[in-house]
Amino acid sequence: MSNIWALFRRELQAYFASPIGYVPLALFLFFYGFYFYGELEIFTDPRRASPGQVLNVNQDMIRWLLHTTAFIILFLLPLVTMRSFAEELRSGTIELLFTSPLTDLQIVLGKFFGALALYVIMLGSTLVHIGILFYFGDPEWKPIVVGYLGLFLLGAGYIAFGLLFSSMTKNQIIAGFMAFNLFVFLYLIEFAESWGGWAASVVPYLSVSRHLAGFAKGVLDTRDIVYYLSFIGFGLFLTKQSIESYRWRG
Repeated sequence: MSNIWALFRRELQAYFASPIGYVPLALFLFFYGFYFYGELEIFTDPRRASPGQVLNVNQDMIRWLLHTTAFIILFLLPLVTMRSFAEELRSGTIELLFTSPLTDLQIVLGKFFGALALYVIMLGSTLVHIGILFYFGDPEWKPIVVGYLGLFLLGAGYIAFGLLFSSMTKNQIIAGFMAFNLFVFLYLIEFAESWGGWAASVVPYLSVSRHLAGFAKGVLDTRDIVYYLSFIGFGLFLTKQSIESYRWRG
């Protein structure tokens, strides 16, 4: 455990020793703040509600804000993960990791938790906006916690597969591009329902946006949790196999 902790600290410090950590965080805060203001403007528009209708801040604003956040991280998390292994491979420092007293699993987990910590910081920064809603309104906190759990699991899955693509190439741009394309595919595959046949019932299950929908509504479904945990575990497993292949070739 100490080996993973040491690598975790090294990774987290590396993010904030270069623009790789600050740029995604700054972009996330900008776009989240922009969409938060837009959602708040729509929610408070008196013309939106019909006579006698009472809007619910959880279902009519926070729910859509969570979906928007999921869309934003689809673009930004590839920036977080693209350097993780690609830079090590390009500079040759990956050999230092291989000769250190670290197993392949510890290397993968150390880098995974380092990137995940940066993502948690990104999510944590949004609590300021949620606090504003609590100050001026009366939202329910339990659905918000469930929604943030969904975003956490989704981001962890993205990071796991982002590390996989970073371990497959020395080029950070290529690693980020491959991760982005996979994330877009998994986000949009829900529309396979319109294909009909077996694809309509099987393929949409792979959609990350479909499984997030329950969390965004404040519904904790074990099927969604199992999906995301499987998503994370599979990504980390493939990353470990990719790292092991370098040892075999070395």
